[in-house]
Amino acid sequence: MSSSSTKSGQRKNRWAIDLNRKDKAIVSSNDLQLLGYNERQPGSDSSSRENNPDLIAKKSWDIALGPVKQIPMNVFLMWMAGNSISIFPIMMVGMMFIRPIQAMLGAQQTFKMIEGQNELLQKATYIVGNLLCLGLAVYKCNSMGLLPTHPSDWLAFIQPQERVEYSSGGILL
Repeated sequence: MSSSSTKSGQRKNRWAIDLNRKDKAIVSSNDLQLLGYNERQPGSDSSSRENNPDLIAKKSWDIALGPVKQIPMNVFLMWMAGNSISIFPIMMVGMMFIRPIQAMLGAQQTFKMIEGQNELLQKATYIVGNLLCLGLAVYKCNSMGLLPTHPSDWLAFIQPQERVEYSSGGILL
């Protein structure tokens, strides 16, 4: 900034600050009118947000529909993994079992966040969504051939047949 503009006390540019001044005065908020600047504190109207029943219901439905929203992504990942038995598909199936089970074990903590007049329906939706995810994991195990669904899978547990009668041939009387 030029010395002529600082001596006259007026600044050439509204945004310029003279750092060589002796009285390092803080610029008042009237001087700073930044684009998008708001003097209110960010959480000042949080009380109106917390008491808004529409926002509470919307957030509760988002929590309840979370497992249902994961189903299309799980179907896509199942398709991408294929039906071969290798490390990647096995890890995918393992995670598809673990996540819903963990979610159902932690359901009490999740249910504390669900509020509103449709609370029972939202909780039921959450549980059904997790059960659908588990069903999808069981289907993937079946399509990979990991479930013992054929009689030949149980041959180790079947007792060998005992002969009831013996026959021999070729004897004339």
